[in-house]
Amino acid sequence: MSDWLAVAAGVAGKLREDAVAREERGAEPHAEIELLRESGLLHLLVPAESGGGGGNWPLAHRVIRRIAAADGSLGHLLGYHYFQLWRTRLFDTPIAERLERDSAAGNWFWAGVSNPRDAALELRPADGGFTVHGKKFFATGASVADHLIVSGTWTSSGRKATFTLPARTDGIRFLGDWHNLGQRLSASGGVEFTDVFVPEREVLGTQPVDGDPRQWRDSLAPLGFQLLLAQVQVGIAGGALAEGARYTTGSSRAWPLSGVDRAADDPHVLAAYGTLASRLTAAELLVDAAAAAFDDAAREVDEHRRGELGVLLSKAKVVTTEVSLEIANRVFELTGARATGAQYGLDRFWRNARTLTLHDPVVYKATEVGRHLLDGEFPPITGYS
Repeated sequence: MSDWLAVAAGVAGKLREDAVAREERGAEPHAEIELLRESGLLHLLVPAESGGGGGNWPLAHRVIRRIAAADGSLGHLLGYHYFQLWRTRLFDTPIAERLERDSAAGNWFWAGVSNPRDAALELRPADGGFTVHGKKFFATGASVADHLIVSGTWTSSGRKATFTLPARTDGIRFLGDWHNLGQRLSASGGVEFTDVFVPEREVLGTQPVDGDPRQWRDSLAPLGFQLLLAQVQVGIAGGALAEGARYTTGSSRAWPLSGVDRAADDPHVLAAYGTLASRLTAAELLVDAAAAAFDDAAREVDEHRRGELGVLLSKAKVVTTEVSLEIANRVFELTGARATGAQYGLDRFWRNARTLTLHDPVVYKATEVGRHLLDGEFPPITGYS
């Protein structure tokens, strides 16, 4: 399959057809994951020699953006799927190749259980491996996944370890408690682990100590997640703008004082759409630049390159947060009162953007950019930067 963007466009078209009804139901997105599975998009990033599509990150990001424009939740899920599977390569462990081959053969959907602010999973030694105990409160996509990447903390040392296991392993319970304002189909509820056994061979790696040569490569993970969130945000913004434009040209009535017969000929409407479209393009170009820089760093990274990438991604998060919220809000000014009808579902874009942009406070991203500008400091390495 060569034209992945055409495939993504086809999937996005199907998602758009009943987006309002599906979002209103808010059910677990099993059918939507099957649509992604049937399209072949799940193995786009798997190397061709491992049975996958052989795609690269810049292509994957363009696919994510198209899906997110039609359905922010599915763009979120697909982006996390790509990153969780790709993330196995960061650990330089032989099982990464096996996991990619198995994933392509089984057409697996991946998710993660690794909320940085929730260190509640404990790992305790057991014969042949270890057991996992505890609860994670947010685990996007885990309840509809085939395979999981999970992070927990060793009770003996306090260090974190990352491992993989099937999502239906005995002792894993999905809480089904995601009932939020937006991203309703992202399956972001909690997960509980009760005496879950994990064989030693499924460990991807342990948190590196200071001075470990793997430290900088391992630290790319939080930046990868930030990049995906920025990408989904511009996708949501693009979807809101396109949906608003369709309504304006097809349904909006011209205001009596405008002097025109069509709302789409009102110079105020034209200027507003033109301004929003220009800002959206600027945000997309910034995210594309960040995606290219991330791709370069994934090949070769050191402290300086990692720091520069962190600053660039903080800039992308600041801009995409502002643009996604502005566009998702202002489309109502440009479509009119009747566009607030529930049957149109224009509010889903704002609710999705507002929910996603609260993942971590963007003011701290702006502060990181300002600190680098004024003092030359790079952002600190955390679970969010």
